[in-house]
Amino acid sequence: MVDADDKLAYFQAITGLEDPDLCEEILTAHGWDLELAISSFTTTANHTPSPEDPSAAGATSIVSDFGGGDGLRSIPQASHQSGQSSNAVAAPGFAWRIITLPISVISGSLGLISGAVGLGLWAAGGVLSYSLGMIGLRAGRDGEASAQLLSVPAVGNEAVQFVARFEQDFGTRRPNFVSEGFVDALQRSRNSFKLLFVYLHSPDHPDTPSFCERTLCSEMLVAYINENFVSWGGSIRASEGFKMSNSLKASRYPFCAVVMAATNQRIVLLQQVEGPKSPEEMLSILNRVVEESASVLGAARHEAEQRRINIRLREEQDAAYRAALEADQARENQRREEQERLEREAAEAERKRQEQEEARERAAQEAAEKEAALARMRQEKALSLGAEPEKGPDVTQVVVRFPTGQRKERRFHSTALIQSLYDFVDSMGCVDAENYSLVSNFPRVVYGPEKLSLSLKEAGLHPQASLFLELNS
Repeated sequence: MVDADDKLAYFQAITGLEDPDLCEEILTAHGWDLELAISSFTTTANHTPSPEDPSAAGATSIVSDFGGGDGLRSIPQASHQSGQSSNAVAAPGFAWRIITLPISVISGSLGLISGAVGLGLWAAGGVLSYSLGMIGLRAGRDGEASAQLLSVPAVGNEAVQFVARFEQDFGTRRPNFVSEGFVDALQRSRNSFKLLFVYLHSPDHPDTPSFCERTLCSEMLVAYINENFVSWGGSIRASEGFKMSNSLKASRYPFCAVVMAATNQRIVLLQQVEGPKSPEEMLSILNRVVEESASVLGAARHEAEQRRINIRLREEQDAAYRAALEADQARENQRREEQERLEREAAEAERKRQEQEEARERAAQEAAEKEAALARMRQEKALSLGAEPEKGPDVTQVVVRFPTGQRKERRFHSTALIQSLYDFVDSMGCVDAENYSLVSNFPRVVYGPEKLSLSLKEAGLHPQASLFLELNS
């Protein structure tokens, strides 16, 4: 099953019209009847233009869409064209219309036959397009129907082959044709702020050899073109060269053109030169185009330079901002690290203070416990001594002198043990030392642990004794 896209594409292929909008308008006016639209077009195409018809003017320009190897859509505008007459043609008279009426009828009949044949081909193409669509190989309308037949590598290969063949036929002194497709060449010219010089090569035309040898490859013209243009050439035998010849409406060869990239993927045809020209004529024409386009190219170059300056300025501003941000982050990190260090030191100091406080509390508690233990011990030992006996023959008077000069005395039963004397000293709490001995001077006797079980009488301390408390080292 065929659709409007297939009808539009086939109508363009039959009629040679490149403007899809115009083709769509014609098909719409004929109710999308392809045979009727083709018949109407082929009939009116032979009509002689009137003086008011702008297509009759010899000087035209083309503003064209471009992209991806597709044909270019042309819109007539005022510009320059060399090798054509600019005189208007007068409208034919009534007698002439009567004479040419049979010719018009025959032409219309041929158009109907052509349309019928084309309709059959269109139907076959629609079936093939639908079949390809079923397996995902059909191009959409956004791809300009199925007109994009050349891949980028194929286009580039055609350009390489053209340059090699041109050098083989005419030598190496030539314009520097780029070895890439037209779209890439156009983009190259735009990036270098130059115009694009286009040469369409017709190998079979009799004027081609002399034009290439004497004009296009002349030293003067080659130097000028290579300095002021980006050059692209293509043979009309190749796919892209043929499509460019249709897009630029080439009618005579040799054919040269000067184009410039415009906005929104469009090109402007500044100049086209058809037919043989001398080097001087070509140089004059190209020099005039360069001079007229200098302001536009200069403005584009200035705008691009301004964009580069703005981009560089933004990059510098971004770099300065990043540097300032990094510096701020570094300061913030340093401040945070310093704060964390102070917090760690404060936490360590607090921990040590708490440990010291806990140690003091433990020491105080231990001292209190020790003091309580000593107090209990003194109390227990004081209770173990019992009541101090009265003086009597079986009572011993004991005096104990301390290292501080203090002296304590008490009476004991003569049968009391030496241990009772130590208990007496401990019960008073006059000395903190636990390791001491009771000693008599004359004679010197130490009443150590081995004599604790002796009674006072057995130890020779009865009826009275004077002892010194001596600290053991």
